Amino acid sequence: MNNESFKSGFVALIGRPNVGKSTLLNQVIGQKVAIMSDKPQTTRNKIHGVYTTKNAQVIFVDTPGIHKPKHKLGEFLTKVAEKTLNEVDLILFVVNADEQIGGGDKYIIDRLKQVSKPVFLVINKIDKVHPEQLLPLIESYRNEMEFSEVIPISAMHGNNIESLLEQIINCLSEGPKYYPDDQLSDHPEHFIVAEMIREKVLQLTREEVPHSVAVTIEQMQRREGKNLIDVHATIVVERASQKGIIIGKNGTMLKEIGSRARRDIEKILGDKVFLELWVKVQEDWRNRSKLLKEFGFNEKEY
Repeated sequence: MNNESFKSGFVALIGRPNVGKSTLLNQVIGQKVAIMSDKPQTTRNKIHGVYTTKNAQVIFVDTPGIHKPKHKLGEFLTKVAEKTLNEVDLILFVVNADEQIGGGDKYIIDRLKQVSKPVFLVINKIDKVHPEQLLPLIESYRNEMEFSEVIPISAMHGNNIESLLEQIINCLSEGPKYYPDDQLSDHPEHFIVAEMIREKVLQLTREEVPHSVAVTIEQMQRREGKNLIDVHATIVVERASQKGIIIGKNGTMLKEIGSRARRDIEKILGDKVFLELWVKVQEDWRNRSKLLKEFGFNEKEY
């Protein structure tokens, strides 16, 4: 391979909460590296997914959805997303095909106008609309800002993903290979395991326990002489009533969370997993700097 012809770069996925950024990242990488939920603000940290071919390596950064913050955690997440824009080589602004341009999109566009990086408009969920509906939507976005490319896709079904990847690689400059060929994410296994557990909480508890949930991994180690990994994790909530919901009647909800999470964790780790879960109340943790830091949201890093 000729090193001079190898391209690489960092690409940010930006957009309002719940436009399918994590679904797109997982579709591109071919494995779950970002958690998915139909609730907004699911992604809390910058998730890096690595896509490598013979001639290129693209490091995708899936940012938290940009929105008007309601608490300290929200302020932190918006700062993370906005800072990312200045650290990457290319930005994918992801929007929904089945929603008209709104105030939240214009809020993001105002920030994108201040960035001197190429911006692709990626219109997701095209499977939900008639093709004729796309042209006026594209026009309304183009009236707000000039985009380097406009690419309609369906992240869920994989439509037009190959074309998107080709155009991303065309836009990148020559550069080094940052990660080995078989590495799909730069996050440690502890982080991904905690995210898998949090995803199941979000999926199973619906509206009752929205985003007042954090997951910490207390212990993760291979059992001696066996192909078995012991994982001990704590699910942290803000109120006793939420703890009751997560545990469920006779512990049924917690068992279901554990059993679904264990299946995903086994796929990622490639081994059998013994997963033990506890639930703990930490009142109003999303507004307490000390606890935010303890749960991995360290403002100084950003």
